[in-house]
Amino acid sequence: MKAWLFIVLNLPIIWITIPSLKNPQKHGFYRFFVFEGLLLLILNNLEVWFQNPFSVYQIFSWGFLLLSLGLAVYGFYYLRYMGKPQGSFENTTQLVTAGVYRYIRHPLYASLLYLGIGVFLKSMTLSSAGILLAIGAFLYATGRVEENENIRHFGQAYIDYMKTTRMFIPGLF
Repeated sequence: MKAWLFIVLNLPIIWITIPSLKNPQKHGFYRFFVFEGLLLLILNNLEVWFQNPFSVYQIFSWGFLLLSLGLAVYGFYYLRYMGKPQGSFENTTQLVTAGVYRYIRHPLYASLLYLGIGVFLKSMTLSSAGILLAIGAFLYATGRVEENENIRHFGQAYIDYMKTTRMFIPGLF
């Protein structure tokens, strides 16, 4: 059943990211593997999603899942209304440095990281830990490639912005 779910849920991911898969020098290439890892992690932990709902791990899990949702909503909002995108929300014409973007450069990727941590906490197995580590590595690669794209697009303004913010977690490194 999980294999069929993976195939069915994987089809829209592949359909949306086909153009990105042709170019490993674009951030979408690495982000595809983040989405694949999240799908695997969710399916891996699906059976225990609501077991022991008041355990410490479940409470922390739901905290990370809610944080993930909040960051995603907030990040999309700021990109849409302050980034003044042309076409896709990713094609911003203005560098967004307000709100959560004042502290982290990639709140949407941070959202995916926190989603992965929240799902991992549902069932902390060795396989889930491996998938989470892979998600983290691909998120880092995605962020780095996107930063190079942003430097080409926004120039010195983005380089200066990078000096005052962190990639995913405020105050870390």
